[in-house]
Amino acid sequence: AAAAAMEASGRAAFVLSNLAEVVERVLGFLPTKALLRAACVCRLWRECARRTLRTRQRLAWVSALEPGPADSHALVRALARELEKVHVLPQTVLYIADAETFSGHEECHEQKKARKRNSKETAIALEKLLPKRCQVLGLVTPGIVVTPMGSSSNQPQEIEDGEAGFALLFPKIDGVKIQTFHFPKDLKNRVFDESKFAEAGLKNNPDLRVVLLFGYNSWKSGATRFLHQIVNPLNEKSIILAGGQVESFTSLTSENSNAQPSDACGVVGLAFSGPQIQSATVLLDQDVADERTAEAAMQRLKAANIPERNTVGFMFACVGRGYRHYKTKRNMEADAFRKFFPNVPLFGFFGHGEIGCDRIVTGNFVLRECNDVKDDLLHGYTTVMTLIHLGSTK
Repeated sequence: AAAAAMEASGRAAFVLSNLAEVVERVLGFLPTKALLRAACVCRLWRECARRTLRTRQRLAWVSALEPGPADSHALVRALARELEKVHVLPQTVLYIADAETFSGHEECHEQKKARKRNSKETAIALEKLLPKRCQVLGLVTPGIVVTPMGSSSNQPQEIEDGEAGFALLFPKIDGVKIQTFHFPKDLKNRVFDESKFAEAGLKNNPDLRVVLLFGYNSWKSGATRFLHQIVNPLNEKSIILAGGQVESFTSLTSENSNAQPSDACGVVGLAFSGPQIQSATVLLDQDVADERTAEAAMQRLKAANIPERNTVGFMFACVGRGYRHYKTKRNMEADAFRKFFPNVPLFGFFGHGEIGCDRIVTGNFVLRECNDVKDDLLHGYTTVMTLIHLGSTK
């Protein structure tokens, strides 16, 4: 019996050190961190692990909805736990957390003494958990829109108060390029140097499809004028622009990231390029104040016929909307989105101003509300809903 057992284990060892198809099949069950450890075993396993990782091109995300101990933010704890389980290797990460508990403002908490938290420390703790060569953009905002983990069809939640956050983990996707960028306002020059657009992939780039833009320190004098200087040259009908004004940005790691001067205002964001990207966006203006009109806006978005598979939804809403705007009915806009898009995860925030319009870009087909005039992209008291389809995955 012992001899038979040894022979069987010998055969298994031979298979696992020689037959690539078998090794690849076995490694395919492992989450990324375990897969990277397995890649150290031998050359065959390394090659198999590499091929396995290349096939993992679906967006993953980590959600934090439950406040916990005061020593760390819920998003840091969720990321530390869930990164052991994810099946993608993040290349670009967008995380958004609520400004109040991320930065440790204490006004709303009973247990004031335990609540002091430093946003820089929280941001460093988050960045440390992610791969070194990963581009990270982190924002903090007054409220969060997040889809719980587990399934794309989970009910998205509008969390207007309290501790919450999410991290979107974009792997390397064939035919898609995602770039972070940062344009701080130059206090010396009144005119923005547009050559910086080209560096960020926002100019002379025929594959540019979507730009998510976030203004910070919008209360500074000159901030709105500066935002117009960034937005107006990008307002092309073949590009989807969406985003809003955030409290501040906490992380920006990339090859050419600039340190954030605390007294300046500026714009950060993500540019999505690639011929397979399809996108659409609609604006819910101030008049959209009940279920019927919110659903009519989602119907317009649905009419774009964006494929649901490998698609992510974004919701950028004014802090003045949410349950106060809808006469105490909570989660109205997220619920309307889910009704029309049963399998698209939705993420976003409540902020201090919105960027967007009604626009659809799928292939060479462009539909917009007004073809004669440039859309006004900067709004208040509105919600912008955006879909980004990252191409069909294998």
